[in-house]
Amino acid sequence: MKRAVSISIGSSTRDKAVEIKLLGERVRIERIGTDGDMEAAAGLFRDLDGQVDAFGVGGADLAIVVDGHAYPLYSARSLVRHVRKTPYVDGAGLKNTLEYELAGVIEQAFGSRLQPKRAFINLGSDRWGMSRGFADAGYECLFGDLMFALGLNVPLRSLKAVKRVARLLLPVVGRIPIAWLYPTGKAQEKRTPRWVSSFDWASVIAGDALYITRYMPERLPGKIVAANTTTPADVQLFREAGVKALVTSTPVLEGRSFGTNMMEAALVAVAGKGRALTHAELQDLLKRLKLKPQVQILN
Repeated sequence: MKRAVSISIGSSTRDKAVEIKLLGERVRIERIGTDGDMEAAAGLFRDLDGQVDAFGVGGADLAIVVDGHAYPLYSARSLVRHVRKTPYVDGAGLKNTLEYELAGVIEQAFGSRLQPKRAFINLGSDRWGMSRGFADAGYECLFGDLMFALGLNVPLRSLKAVKRVARLLLPVVGRIPIAWLYPTGKAQEKRTPRWVSSFDWASVIAGDALYITRYMPERLPGKIVAANTTTPADVQLFREAGVKALVTSTPVLEGRSFGTNMMEAALVAVAGKGRALTHAELQDLLKRLKLKPQVQILN
């Protein structure tokens, strides 16, 4: 049996392990959170190096890839500084392949019933494939990069603006400790509603599930949420808020949609190449597995 492990600096309350079958091969996928302790995470990567088939780097990106340009996040890269044998991925490959399809899946499921076509994407730079997908599908988009990452109530209104902000800020942001930019550990469990007018404006709320659950208002009646890394508790929160449907970019396994880093690590493990997969190899595997975003009707 293959084994893929996602080691995350996120909350351990979101841990989960399941066995799945991919291309005829059994794969154990496991998520281990360290509650914001980056040294504990680095130690787990070191101790399991060579003992598992692939690592996912969870709770942090090694780099943010915007329109083909990678901006390193140096504090996150310290997590894998001891890894010498096991290939590791942060999910960027799936973010730029599988997540592009989210808008199309929503169109197929809801069509003209979804009006107006407006998407609020919390981090356009971090979910470039998702952002392009909604823009190409004709959605009017708001991108919350400055809002969610820096706390500035300045929504961006085009992919061009996202690229401009990324070019100006990410070389600096990449050197800031990850905990300053993204909720880690117990901070992932806090709810502080903000940006209510932008949530209300959109028909589709998309992006990182932790940002959505942390900042969303109490009620989101009739909205569609497009995200991943969702737990049963997240699904219940969305249902109670009146969300119409949840669309996950990764499959729901035993009530849980794992992060793109976890699922990409599973694909790397099955491929057995001992390295991360290229864009073309990922696309080929996704086609063979017929993996597509999934729609769950909540209300």
